[in-house]
Amino acid sequence: MAEVVIVADEDAAGALVADAIVSLIRAKPDAVLGLATGSTPLASYRALAARIAADAIDVRGVRGFALDEYVGLPAGHPEGYRAVIMREVVEPLGLTPELVRVPNGDPATIEHAGGDYEAAISAAGGVDLQILGIGRTGHIGFNEPGSSLASLTRVKTLTEATRADNARFFDSPDEVPMHCITQGIGTILRARHLVLLAFGEAKAHAVAAAVEGPVSASQPGSAIQLHPHTTVIVDEAAASELVNLDYYRHAWANKPGWQGI
Repeated sequence: MAEVVIVADEDAAGALVADAIVSLIRAKPDAVLGLATGSTPLASYRALAARIAADAIDVRGVRGFALDEYVGLPAGHPEGYRAVIMREVVEPLGLTPELVRVPNGDPATIEHAGGDYEAAISAAGGVDLQILGIGRTGHIGFNEPGSSLASLTRVKTLTEATRADNARFFDSPDEVPMHCITQGIGTILRARHLVLLAFGEAKAHAVAAAVEGPVSASQPGSAIQLHPHTTVIVDEAAASELVNLDYYRHAWANKPGWQGI
């Protein structure tokens, strides 16, 4: 069972995530972070940037791997995830840009881009802490429903629901790419700690399916149940369909003080 933590809001979640990552970096200065994009993790990145600045944490050796990238966007496109990661994570946190990788969505090299990315993650020793969001369709990364639970980094076709959700970042819905390259579910499950964040009523069904539903490729997020160290941090709205809500509150309230998330 994943550990489920119910918080008041995104800022409270961000404080918990920042605590966990700061503790990791202090123990391992060359820690490897798995980086998600989108609006969900932004409060966590803001909280982490504040902690790094306030506590003078040396992050020059910290490495990072983004979950995914669009295929076919021009180099330097502001909504390409390479640009987003640099703008929202690398610069605010003060990470070393050369140590942060994003899958290569260039169509000219896409046939071997997945294998190249898997090799880079392995060479880095694997991801220590992977930040995840979850889509309304239950996708983690860009692993849409039907994705193999053993899948590795590869090209996927986005659902129309996902393209519609991401259209807010583009001038027109037609500009949202049809394809992406994403870490697979199998790749994600290799990380040593998964931290899944979800906020708002629109995510409630996906959260319940991921945490308490049957493990199924039809609900990609349910793969987190197969991981030995998963933390799910949600607000009240996103937690509203969880059956075992009272137990999750009880377990968190009585968690030993020496245990982090």
